[in-house]
Amino acid sequence: MQSLFTTLLIIDSILIVIATLMQPSKQQDALSALSGGATDLFGKQKSRGFEAFMEKVTVVLGVLFFAFSLVLVYIGAH
Repeated sequence: MQSLFTTLLIIDSILIVIATLMQPSKQQDALSALSGGATDLFGKQKSRGFEAFMEKVTVVLGVLFFAFSLVLVYIGAH
């Protein structure tokens, strides 16, 4: 049982890395990076399309990562 959850955790970790790398960049120029993105504070628009989908996928994979981690800790303790 522990090896199953370890395998699922490794697969989930790889998918999180892939999903994070596939997300489009939100900073358009170097000035935005240096100023901390303060100019975009009030200009934030809701994500649409592919960007919104990738954000949801990343959140789901993150929740699964923590769930698998907690299950592994519980199995290891008992």
